[in-house]
Amino acid sequence: MNVDPRAELTRLFNAGVAAAQGEAAVAKALSQAEAARFTAVLALGKAAASMYLGALPSLPSGHRALIVTKHGHATDDRLTGLAAEILESSHPTPEEDSLIAGHRCLEFVRECPTDDELLVLISGGASALVEVLVDGVDIDELKRITKEMVAGGADIATINARRKTLSKVKGGQLLAEFRGKSIRALAISDVQGDDIGTIGSGIGACANPHIPYECEIVASNAVAREAVAQLAEERGHAVIRNQETLYCDVAEAADRIVAACVDGPAGIYVFGGEPTVELPPSPGEGGRNQALALLVAERIAGRDDLVCLVAGTDGTDGPTEAAGAIVDGESFNRKPGAGAALADADAGRFLRETGDRLVTGPTGTNVMDLAIVLKLSPNP
Repeated sequence: MNVDPRAELTRLFNAGVAAAQGEAAVAKALSQAEAARFTAVLALGKAAASMYLGALPSLPSGHRALIVTKHGHATDDRLTGLAAEILESSHPTPEEDSLIAGHRCLEFVRECPTDDELLVLISGGASALVEVLVDGVDIDELKRITKEMVAGGADIATINARRKTLSKVKGGQLLAEFRGKSIRALAISDVQGDDIGTIGSGIGACANPHIPYECEIVASNAVAREAVAQLAEERGHAVIRNQETLYCDVAEAADRIVAACVDGPAGIYVFGGEPTVELPPSPGEGGRNQALALLVAERIAGRDDLVCLVAGTDGTDGPTEAAGAIVDGESFNRKPGAGAALADADAGRFLRETGDRLVTGPTGTNVMDLAIVLKLSPNP
């Protein structure tokens, strides 16, 4: 099978993203009859705008809506002119606008009358985007704690657990303020185990057992990986592995990916999850996906049979415009300085200069990361 490996991997990645895309996932989960009963909508996270658009066609006229998403993630022209209130906030590090968004969310929930039925749309990123701090903690302290945890390589469950202790809206506290008839939560999972109590630090959970509440996970890493595998098979590839195993340090993740592919047959290998990375005091450009991609490139240097895509399904990797990168056996030595770039957490700059970055823009979903490897058959 003659294919352009980079184009093929991009096609497969896009299929995974599309399967978990917020608009489609919400539209599929929400019947027209069910949507018609919701008088208020609260959408929070990187995929909030996309999720709201999925519900919009079936929502009753006159409903009230508040959308909080990351800067640059509410650019769809269909949002223009809508009555929905849209706030853009900071991610991955919370800023003052996160506090503004948090207080507005609290107001929105508290203002709902007793006959309201609330639709809550939650996706990853809500932890940083929305916050109301406990007494005695200010934004500078929150930023310091967040940066220390991220730089130390803490996983998202650990980070979110700590965030709950500093917040008046996380861990189900926000929705506990609701005094209406019922809450229906639809969530896109960006955490291991797909627990609503962990997604967005539990901002979509409800800590008040007396409020009628139900929740459904409408998209996840498993959904994205299955879509990748299905398209790969349709296009004639053997799918050798499809695993959600990347819950470890990026160096260990690179070892796992390469070991599986080097010893396995030709075909497609799909991995999912969210690895961690420890940062030096003054990190350079990049995020965990670009770091993992360059580590994979180091381990496959000189080979002509392996090409690997590593990217965040939300279209952003750390504080960069790239989703990740596509690397092959030439990437690590395409220019000098790859080793130094890894040591300085500057993989993004290196991959930008070699032309190996993958830039997609905001995708309308957030189901952690995908690593997809194409192992080519030996030439006859």
